[in-house]
Amino acid sequence: MNTPLKKLLVLACAWLSMACAQQADTRPDSSGTYDALYQGVPFDMPQVVQPTFPDYSVNITAFGAKADGKTLNTKAINEAIKAVNEKGGGKVVIPEGLWLTGPIELLSNVNLYTEKNALVLFTDDFNAYPIIKTSFEGLDTRRCQSPISARNAENIAITGYGVFDGSGDSWRPVKKGKMTSSQWKALLATGGVVEDDVWYPTEGSLKGAKACKEFNNPVGIETDEEWNEIRPWLRPVLLNIVKSKKVLLQGVTFKNSPSWCLHPLSCEHITIDNVKVFNPWYSQNGDALDLESCTNALIVNNTFDAGDDAICIKSGKDEDGRRRGEPCQNVIVKNNIVLHGHGGFVVGSEMSGGVKNIYVSDCTFLGTDVGLRFKSTRGRGGVVEGIYIHNINMIDIPHEALLFDLFYGGKGAGEETEDDLEGRMKSSVPPVTEKTPAFRDIHITNVTCRSVGRAMFFNGLPEMPIRNVHVKDVVITDAKQGIVISQAENVSIENVKIDTKGTALQVKQAKDLKVNGKTYNNSATKALNIDL
Repeated sequence: MNTPLKKLLVLACAWLSMACAQQADTRPDSSGTYDALYQGVPFDMPQVVQPTFPDYSVNITAFGAKADGKTLNTKAINEAIKAVNEKGGGKVVIPEGLWLTGPIELLSNVNLYTEKNALVLFTDDFNAYPIIKTSFEGLDTRRCQSPISARNAENIAITGYGVFDGSGDSWRPVKKGKMTSSQWKALLATGGVVEDDVWYPTEGSLKGAKACKEFNNPVGIETDEEWNEIRPWLRPVLLNIVKSKKVLLQGVTFKNSPSWCLHPLSCEHITIDNVKVFNPWYSQNGDALDLESCTNALIVNNTFDAGDDAICIKSGKDEDGRRRGEPCQNVIVKNNIVLHGHGGFVVGSEMSGGVKNIYVSDCTFLGTDVGLRFKSTRGRGGVVEGIYIHNINMIDIPHEALLFDLFYGGKGAGEETEDDLEGRMKSSVPPVTEKTPAFRDIHITNVTCRSVGRAMFFNGLPEMPIRNVHVKDVVITDAKQGIVISQAENVSIENVKIDTKGTALQVKQAKDLKVNGKTYNNSATKALNIDL
């Protein structure tokens, strides 16, 4: 064997061994626990309780389900779930086959288990999804019922090997700029309506979009008739689990969601392990995971490919979020891969209830718009603190590897110009109130990134600078721009190496900035340039 090939094989074997070892560290041990995950967590973290189920199972075929791809199996699947719940709990088996269905509602003590080659396809008939009161993008509103939902349940799971397809292409608007000319032509051939280079599936969907002044929440829609007319705009999240305890998602694949894909809200003790999420990169609001106002969670061993943010931590928006008052806290995010998304790991922008005690480690981001993304804006309120991020590898990040932005304007990375940002930053400085968001006590270590637009961007508020952020042991190569720090206090940069043709570090309106042990202060708007 020639020497280069031999070296390559040795390296490949070594990588595989390390990968297997890493995987083994995060899988449950023989007792079914995740004990190894809690080692090194820098805050008190209670162990997440896993659901358990009696040794009892039923097959959906016993309730009349047919795997022919045309029979609507909504009643059969939900009756099977109800039967197992009334029996005291157990497993509902979806065997291999193509199962067409409407909304599925999980009940306590039920494990919805999918066998290999099981494909659950949710119908694209809008009328199959009732309009319900819910929360979306952090605000109380109405949306269509989710294809998979649970509320006030305990001890529930979706496990196995199957695939859940949300038929999202039937619901989502699409921007012309996000498709090739041939893709756009093919989309137009399916019908729908176009306005301002955005395709909508129906006239009702367009009417719903026009009624939205606050992101995706309609204003001025009052009667049931009006709500029904805009039903196609009321895109549900694929999976919505609310106020539930001991929740497990494991092994399955979720794809093609109408809007957000996985949305646990106000849940306790939730585990998402070895799950795959695939949404088209052009999918509007196509987040992979939005963990909102949850306590005690494990997000481990997953693969996410998203049209919007990938792994996102939230806690409600503005007054609705502050009134709920439920922070997202005690969360471990480990050993995940993100293939695409507006952000690999994201906090915000809906974080009005607060976010604290989050530990992120051993994650890989491949081509996400931004790597580590923290975002909020005036009016949100909420405190983000106690965030620990360690051992992150990224490549091909077109915008920032690390972004803190308290002037978030609701657009994705790259969709807002520098002039737009400057315009929003020129507004008068308001007093600090409960509406003022805060980012503080954030620790980021051991990050490697190759090929990035801007290495880092810290953009705090004049009335509330970003405080106590510590970045250590970072290597960023092939960066178009270096680090920009604005409106920050007590930020430390230690052993950070930036390979860029631009300025390594620009500082303006920053206090007590520590760079490799040396302290800098610059209250001027003119940038202070610092070599690293």
